[in-house]
Amino acid sequence: MPVQNIPLQSRLPKTYRILETKRETDMVQTFTFDGSLGALPGQFVMLWLPGVDEIPMSVAFDDGKHLRVTFFAVGDMTKELAKCKKGDLIGLRGPFGTHYTWKKKQHLMLVAGGYGAAPMYFAAHEALKDGCTLDIIVGARSKDHLLYIEELSALPRTTLHIATDDGSEGHAGYNVEVLAQFLTTHHSPSTIILACGPERMLLAVSDLAHAHAVPAQLSFERYMKCGYGLCGNCTVDPSGIRLCVEGPVLDNATVRSTTEFGQYHRDALGRKQSF
Repeated sequence: MPVQNIPLQSRLPKTYRILETKRETDMVQTFTFDGSLGALPGQFVMLWLPGVDEIPMSVAFDDGKHLRVTFFAVGDMTKELAKCKKGDLIGLRGPFGTHYTWKKKQHLMLVAGGYGAAPMYFAAHEALKDGCTLDIIVGARSKDHLLYIEELSALPRTTLHIATDDGSEGHAGYNVEVLAQFLTTHHSPSTIILACGPERMLLAVSDLAHAHAVPAQLSFERYMKCGYGLCGNCTVDPSGIRLCVEGPVLDNATVRSTTEFGQYHRDALGRKQSF
């Protein structure tokens, strides 16, 4: 898309005040901002701390009045972000990228790993407005790392499945094991899969969806800098598609045609890094 066709609001950061902070786990927080960017489930924003850095961040919720992000404090930028308090100003621009889609009254299987529970909650909340029924599979290392469980449990027409690596809650093992069992016994011709989480999880989801001929949409992420397709840092082999524009949400066939999926990614300098 030509830059001149991208709204100025998307290209330049605007400051928004933090209305609320919520501690999700020891390493995870959710910030709610005093404005909306009109984001859709699966899209991302660029979040800017002056003098520190700017990074892409998935949208955890946007109801037209307020925008919410959920993040792990694991890198230099997110550790500084975690120090921010209610009332602080943060730069945001966007929304960018593609989003999840579904049909009215469709059956959706949402698969979330780690922070992916946040955008999956956003997708679930919006899909319910279209009369969809949902099965949501959330996975984490242990019950202490599970996210958005209370919010997901409160949704109507929704069945929540939990998996933890250590067996401290729900299925003892990976969320994709729950998905495999479900696809073997329960899915219908109208079922589609929406997934967000670590790439190794996405690879397993992709393989299962392909094996069972179930349509799937995956959030395929790479290191993003500009957000609107100019820098080329988030292009993937061999197609060269830009995940900040043609992604991050892609159908499974497109993801499976990408030779680097589940194999390697590129760092900030474009060097290949194996998973």
